[in-house]
Amino acid sequence: MDFFERAPRPPDLPPSQAVMVPGRPVNMMGTPVAIDLLLSRSATAAVRVQHLTAFPTGLEFEVVAHFRPTADTWDPMHGLAGLRGKPGDEYGELSDEHLRFGVEFADGRKATNVGPPMWSVAVGTEGPMLHPGAGGAGESMAHTTYWLWPLPPPGPLAFVCEWPKYRVPLTRQEIDGGLLLAAATQAIELWPEGPEGGSADDSS
Repeated sequence: MDFFERAPRPPDLPPSQAVMVPGRPVNMMGTPVAIDLLLSRSATAAVRVQHLTAFPTGLEFEVVAHFRPTADTWDPMHGLAGLRGKPGDEYGELSDEHLRFGVEFADGRKATNVGPPMWSVAVGTEGPMLHPGAGGAGESMAHTTYWLWPLPPPGPLAFVCEWPKYRVPLTRQEIDGGLLLAAATQAIELWPEGPEGGSADDSS
């Protein structure tokens, strides 16, 4: 099965059977992990993963797309922040222009940017979930922050990308998940979680 094959659209759930996916904690200072990964490159593009920060509930990192300017300019909204759907079609159309990005846990579970972000899931869902956050773009570079929930299990964590428009082949590189788990234990709580002290950021 292709890594970036889109899963079937999940069914709508009644409120009693759904829970919100935990966002980046706003009451904590995560621990930075020294990773600046050149994930893949071609003659006209490159994809990087950088600025990784570990929290007890997940990881925040930035994906950067470098692209060689040509007459056929890439729209950075195609891919980095997920698919732009049309009315009645949450998924949108997946074309060669889309930069595909995803992660895979050591136990085989994966999350990608080829489907719409899901902020609520069925009770008992283990994830992972990959949500785009803030980003920007210039003439030859685009970047987006991602929140990955939950923390990966022990073992390798794989970053995977593919970008047909710029001839970037399906590529995966792994990092030691143990480093991330150890870093997460060093996160600092700035104030108690809750209505008075702060709660998880569900918009990241």
